[in-house]
Amino acid sequence: MESTPNESKSQGRELTTTSYAVLAILALREHSTYELAKQMRMSLHYMWPRAESNVYAEPKRLVDGGFADSRKESTGRRPRTVYSITDSGRAALREWLSHPSSAQRYESEALLKVLFAEHGSVEDLRASIRAIGDDAASGVEHWQRIADTYETGEGAYPDRFAVSSLVARLLGEQQAATVRWAEWAERIVSSWEKPVGPSPDWGVKTIRETGRSFPKR
Repeated sequence: MESTPNESKSQGRELTTTSYAVLAILALREHSTYELAKQMRMSLHYMWPRAESNVYAEPKRLVDGGFADSRKESTGRRPRTVYSITDSGRAALREWLSHPSSAQRYESEALLKVLFAEHGSVEDLRASIRAIGDDAASGVEHWQRIADTYETGEGAYPDRFAVSSLVARLLGEQQAATVRWAEWAERIVSSWEKPVGPSPDWGVKTIRETGRSFPKR
């Protein structure tokens, strides 16, 4: 479950981690729903992926609970709703930051397919491993592009980029390690006749080597 230290005053609805993520973005400055979704895609997607429909709905829930305000405005002929955080929202955000967090989670459909690979083919297994590596490589490239924007002085909120870069470094390191794992794993399973591999002894040895460099050959 998501961490939920506060409840909405109007509906008794508990705030979720997504609620606090949106509040944190609104604490930087006011945002339209489109701008909120853009921020979620750019950074939060890599640590707290949520359906974009939820991102669009969450600000309305925060307004209902008194944690955010909204106003209508137009950009040219296009109307939009702009949201800003309230004092209650800032208080809720401070309280959330002081609470213990839920345990970290990892979600990957491709890795689930690797885990149960014996029900398919070796080529299916290789494809799943390759997909994991490609996805991780895209993540590594994403953070490097973010660094590029700040290096040229074009990044948003440069005064808080040191904090953001701590998070980006961890995510980037995890993704870089995943790229190396995928290259190694695909090389290993390419020699398997069936998607079950060698003996349990090989599995024990593989796990015991956690933290070491993946062999090149």
